[in-house]
Amino acid sequence: MDWQALALTLKLAALTTAILLCIAVPLAAWLALGSSRWRVLAEAVTGLPLVLPPTVLGFYLLVLLGPRTGFGRAINAALGHPLAFSFAGLVVGSVIYSLPFAVQPITAGFAAIDGSLIDAARLLGASPVRLVRTILVPLAGRSLLTATILSFLHTLGEFGVVLMLGGDIPGATRTLSIVLFNQVEGFDYTAANRTAVLLLIFCVLALVLVYARPSSLNTGSIRSRDGSRNG
Repeated sequence: MDWQALALTLKLAALTTAILLCIAVPLAAWLALGSSRWRVLAEAVTGLPLVLPPTVLGFYLLVLLGPRTGFGRAINAALGHPLAFSFAGLVVGSVIYSLPFAVQPITAGFAAIDGSLIDAARLLGASPVRLVRTILVPLAGRSLLTATILSFLHTLGEFGVVLMLGGDIPGATRTLSIVLFNQVEGFDYTAANRTAVLLLIFCVLALVLVYARPSSLNTGSIRSRDGSRNG
């Protein structure tokens, strides 16, 4: 087992997931409740990584963040090094690639909340930030958990974007998926099996956690119906 690659992969997945949640919650609230004409375009752009081949996305990110573009040169001047073939570049690529896995579950959770609760909060003068913090997030707990785990697992198993944007630099950009590829390419199937089994077990346990947790929104709805019947 390449423990250095394992630590790097977990670090990348955790950091990517944290950044994605900060982006996905306000974006999902706007997609679920907003009425802007740009919403359809935003949904299409957000969902693009689901259908775009990872190597295509990785290639364009490599070009964009490289020294051949003005944006890449500006980033290089600001940071003192290019984002391509660096851990920071992997984070940028992972956030973009895993964005729909965070946004779509949260959007669905927000959209499923009873509209009367949202209207009542607005009538009482709740600001958009307070509406998200006190109404949407507490009632969409399972959707947030699902988005968190899916984002983490999706980043954990990235290959195309990581390979195109970061290459295979030990301690900097070499993740477990690249280690697995190298092991198979070198016909070391015993080591490849250990790496694959570790990833498989981790993913299964995380998905069990998602499906085992009851939906707080559905539970609340059942309790409110029972209460109305008793009354």
